[in-house]
Amino acid sequence: MSVMVTMKVVGLGMVALTLSLELLGWFFNRLRPRRTLNEVLFFPSKVACVEHIFTPTSPRVCFCSLPHGAETSFSRFLRRILSASSSLDLCVFSFSNNDLSRAVLLLHSKGVTIRVLTDKDYSAITGSQIGVLRKAGICVRCDAASVHMHHKFALLDNRLLITGSLNWTLTAVQSNMENILITEEPDLVKPFIKEFHRIWMLNDPARNHQNQKPVSDDIH
Repeated sequence: MSVMVTMKVVGLGMVALTLSLELLGWFFNRLRPRRTLNEVLFFPSKVACVEHIFTPTSPRVCFCSLPHGAETSFSRFLRRILSASSSLDLCVFSFSNNDLSRAVLLLHSKGVTIRVLTDKDYSAITGSQIGVLRKAGICVRCDAASVHMHHKFALLDNRLLITGSLNWTLTAVQSNMENILITEEPDLVKPFIKEFHRIWMLNDPARNHQNQKPVSDDIH
C-alpha cells in the first residue's frame, strides 16, 4: 500500500515539475525581447494571382490563368499592407495599382484609419486610384509645393515602416527594378512619422484657406 502511495506522490511530483518547467519557459519567452522585423523586397515581382490574400477564408477557388499560391515580392508586400490593424499613413508619388488600391479600401472597410498624401500633378493622371480612395471616404491630401512630392513610404500602426523606390503602380511592380525596405526599427520609423506629419499639416485645407489673403474689389 505504501509503495502505491509513494508512486502516486512521485507521479504527482513529476506532473507538477513538468507544469513548472512549462510555466518557466513561457515566462522567459515573454521576457525575451521580440526580434525586430527587418525585410527587404526586390522588384520586378513575378506575376501571380493574389486573390487568396484578399479572401483567405473563402471556399471559392480562383480560376484565373495566373499561377496560384506563389510567394512573390508583391504578395509579401501586399500581406504587410493588409497587416495594419489601427492606422495606415500612406505617402506616395504615384498610385495606380488596382490590387494595392483594393488593399487600402479593404482596410478602410475594416475601420482602419487611413490618411493619404500624394503629388497634386500625379493624382489626376489616367489610371490614378486617388479619386477612388476619395470617393470611398478616405482622407487624401495633395501636396501643393512647387516641387514634386516624390516620397514612397507607408506607416502601419505607427510602428512599421515600408519605404523604398517603388511607386504604387503596375509598371513599378512588374516591370521596373525597384526595392522596398520593411522595418520596425524605431530609429528609422520615427523620422518618417515626423515627415508625414509635417507634410500633412502643410497641406491642411483649413490652414491654406486662412493663409489666403482676401482679394479687394477696389481698383487702385
